[in-house]
Amino acid sequence: MNSSNSDREAPPGKLFVVEGIDGSGKSTQIDLLHKWLVSQGYLVVFTEWNSSPIVRRTTRRGKRRRLLTPLSFSLIHACDFANRVNDQILPALRAGAVVLADRYVYTAYARDGARGMSSRWLRRLYSFAPEPTMAFYFDVPLDEAIRRIEAGRDAVKYYEAGMDLELSDNPFESFRIFQGMIKDQYDSMVDDFGLYRIDATESLVLQQRKMRQVVEPLLSGVTKADDGELAAALSEFDLSGRYMPELFGR
Repeated sequence: MNSSNSDREAPPGKLFVVEGIDGSGKSTQIDLLHKWLVSQGYLVVFTEWNSSPIVRRTTRRGKRRRLLTPLSFSLIHACDFANRVNDQILPALRAGAVVLADRYVYTAYARDGARGMSSRWLRRLYSFAPEPTMAFYFDVPLDEAIRRIEAGRDAVKYYEAGMDLELSDNPFESFRIFQGMIKDQYDSMVDDFGLYRIDATESLVLQQRKMRQVVEPLLSGVTKADDGELAAALSEFDLSGRYMPELFGR
């Protein structure tokens, strides 16, 4: 993202982003926010990291064969992100919807930065990204995040653990080191990008209450989901979101 984005006319929709290391609880919070927004009558579109069908097969093949270098890893995710911006995020914002993103460009900045990619190069690579209305950073101590992950999994994946960086022969130890490197990257971005820091050790209820208090005043002017024309416009682009079928009987 760069200054040229702020010079363009902002679309009527709103974009809210959650970020954080694995185990921060951000996905749970954005799901709760999603359900609340729908209950308030807003048209909501959800998007998540590494979900574009165009590059999914390539990503899986590269990971399975362990062929991905830090550069190829970065470029593949940038392609995935560009596809989702053009096919999902921008059409929804232009239609006046609320877009919720589970991870955004900050994930690339943090993970690719931890893999040694230039921060300047990464910001240029993602300079096309729309500026979020608000980006939340769920800040959790590394030990707590690792405890949550280990409690819920028997193993971690090769690239997820940063095993390609040869940090440790033990996957969970490599994961711990890599997540610490990613957290350092996030912590350095909070002030630069104005990320809204939330203490991810607080109760789920309190975290969600804080999110809603921030989000609600920013929804002024957003069209509610009972606007049939808006729903039809989003449906044409298959942008109904996770809970829209229930609202419109699709």
